[in-house]
Amino acid sequence: MISGIINLKKEAGMTSHDAVFKLRKILNEKKIGHGGTLDPDVTGVLPIAVGKSTRIIEYMTEAGKVYEGEITIGFSTTTEDASGEVVNVTVVSDLTEEAVDAAMSRFVGQITQVPPMYSAVKVNGRRLYEYARQGEVVERPSRRVTITEFSRTSPIVLNNNCAMFSFRVVCSKGTYVRTLSVDLGTALGYASHMSALQRTASAGLELSSALTLEQIKEKVNAGDWGFLLPIEYGVSELPRVELIEEAVTEISYGRRVALDAITPLVAGFHDGKVIAILEARDNLYKPRKVLI
Repeated sequence: MISGIINLKKEAGMTSHDAVFKLRKILNEKKIGHGGTLDPDVTGVLPIAVGKSTRIIEYMTEAGKVYEGEITIGFSTTTEDASGEVVNVTVVSDLTEEAVDAAMSRFVGQITQVPPMYSAVKVNGRRLYEYARQGEVVERPSRRVTITEFSRTSPIVLNNNCAMFSFRVVCSKGTYVRTLSVDLGTALGYASHMSALQRTASAGLELSSALTLEQIKEKVNAGDWGFLLPIEYGVSELPRVELIEEAVTEISYGRRVALDAITPLVAGFHDGKVIAILEARDNLYKPRKVLI
């Protein structure tokens, strides 16, 4: 069985599930999962776990994300992105960069979001997008997310009664960047939507080194498996502690160990290899997942 982490560059027009399905065929491996869903129109980094590495997918999913995209202020859509139908138009005749930057800064920190109707969040056993496709609107549970950075990265361009600009956002798991784009417009007094988006980093993986499905297929056909990263990449955002040999033995039997650590969850390493994910329990650390 092959095992490792893949830094996949997801292209537009496919779901994250589609990408996994195609990788199963390319790699001839069934045990594959992804660490963080991307909408079909969104491109960029999609962390993939293969074989034994699928055991740490949850930690890849929990990791922070970095996105770069474009916001269009002047009209909103049903889906909050460019793929939806126009639902509200507000003419933009003048919008200063100072006003936009000030509004964006107010979203940095912990904020509350209401997931869009066109999303995979479940309410009463059904996905929100299933309600939306039938023209139904249901009450949606709000969620707390963390925005570390939300900044404008280009000048504002006024065109056809709309204002467009590029942005960068660093955020926690569960953040809807579409909704962030809409809420920014609301704060400025306009209808708006997210007109483009790309994930440039996730789980310690960066877009600059990501590979497309076609590139991975070519490497496999050539017998080059160098694109498979060690499982250690999947826990790169967990606090790291070094384990002595005696601790490794205890952990291998599922026993608790004393560690010089202060966070509730850590990745235990020995000789450069991740040994286990450990959680604090009664002043000791209990193995949550043993990876040896």
